[in-house]
Amino acid sequence: MNSERFPIRQYRVGAFFPHAPLQCRPAMPHHRGARLPFWNSHFDMTDDAKADLVIEGRVKWFDPGKGFGFIVSDAAKGDILLHANVLRNYGQSSIADGAEIVVRVQETARGVQAVEVLDIRPPAGLANGAEAGAAEPAEDYSDLPLEPARVKWFDKDKGFGFANVFGRPEDVFVHVEVLRVSGFADLQAGEAIGLKITEGRRGRMAVQVMSWESALREGAGRRD
Repeated sequence: MNSERFPIRQYRVGAFFPHAPLQCRPAMPHHRGARLPFWNSHFDMTDDAKADLVIEGRVKWFDPGKGFGFIVSDAAKGDILLHANVLRNYGQSSIADGAEIVVRVQETARGVQAVEVLDIRPPAGLANGAEAGAAEPAEDYSDLPLEPARVKWFDKDKGFGFANVFGRPEDVFVHVEVLRVSGFADLQAGEAIGLKITEGRRGRMAVQVMSWESALREGAGRRD
């Protein structure tokens, strides 16, 4: 590599992650008019560095309308940027405030940012399933099958929406609290999801929501 054209810069990720080794990276050439998205800087990090910078934190806030939010973690001095594109790569269009999250991160000139979401867990201390949103007795829904569905519509202000399971005509009721304890903040029409469903007083209702990508990963893990 021509060091004059691609000068080598050194930076210490230990400023955010104590005891992290000193890394080297080539400075990317700048072309007039070129704009590189600040949330997508995988070119900036070696494979070894990426493997080392996996942290667990909590979602401080996330705004789907703005397209980003922030994570807080004891492993980082400042807030960690979470961009909507990174979240979508995990299979979700939103995430609940307070949700626990495991991410792969990197340090940039703008601060520390998530480049990959590895796991999302609902906010700690919340009720589960139908108990959260529909005044049903608490039950164990772990044995319910995960059914593939697509969001028909969801209105966060109204606090509910509906989805349709593939191959079935009836609507499935989705309450905002069930959504929240599943780690979501909102749903978009047409979004593919996995649902655990029970029969309620008003018909079929969701007791757990998962992104379809997460559902596929979970199913593959169970088969293994």
